[in-house]
Amino acid sequence: MNDPVAIRRLYGRRQGHKLRQGQAALVEETLPTFSVPETGPIDAQTLFGDDRPLQLEIGFGAGEHLAGQAEAAPAAGFIGCEPFLNGVVGALGHIRDRDLANVRLHMGDALEVVERLPDASLERVYLLHPDPWRKARHAKRRMMNHGPLDAIAAKLKPGGEFRLGTDDPTYCRWSMMVMNARTDFVWQAQTPRDFLERPADWPETRYERKARRQGHEVWYFRYIRR
Repeated sequence: MNDPVAIRRLYGRRQGHKLRQGQAALVEETLPTFSVPETGPIDAQTLFGDDRPLQLEIGFGAGEHLAGQAEAAPAAGFIGCEPFLNGVVGALGHIRDRDLANVRLHMGDALEVVERLPDASLERVYLLHPDPWRKARHAKRRMMNHGPLDAIAAKLKPGGEFRLGTDDPTYCRWSMMVMNARTDFVWQAQTPRDFLERPADWPETRYERKARRQGHEVWYFRYIRR
């Protein structure tokens, strides 16, 4: 089990470039409507007013994947967690432009949301291109560690899916090592093509496109909760 303090601490800047007037208005006027409640237990009824299936994305970047999944599955509820304000602004723009009512956002640590959900309440969890923390001494900061994965496993339904995407070779090897040590997830790859080609229902992000332009390989991992 990982050090819980290391698991819960967020590293890095919370905001990048200064927000433009329209972006600031999105945060002030739109974010409160689509925010996960700050305290208390949460479930589909609390977030969406019904018992729809739930999916969660950890670190949604600018929100392209989150919005794409939400648009493709309007009957499901999507929870996006992102600590960086500029990413939240990006997601709010997608929510506005695509008229998405089935998304809720949390600007902060995803594990704060995960621990407030009922056990076995999520159908999917996405972790796409997380910070690799390449130095060995920073390995405990990676989301792909047993502590966070224990929490994710507890909230996934049996048969639920965990998806990981990365273009970092170190993070790829580390993740495979960590997941191979677990017995509660089953890797779905049968051939190399299964983790070298992006599935049709996996919307591409701008980060992924940038990685490919830079000549990076991208790996797509799908695991089913036993």
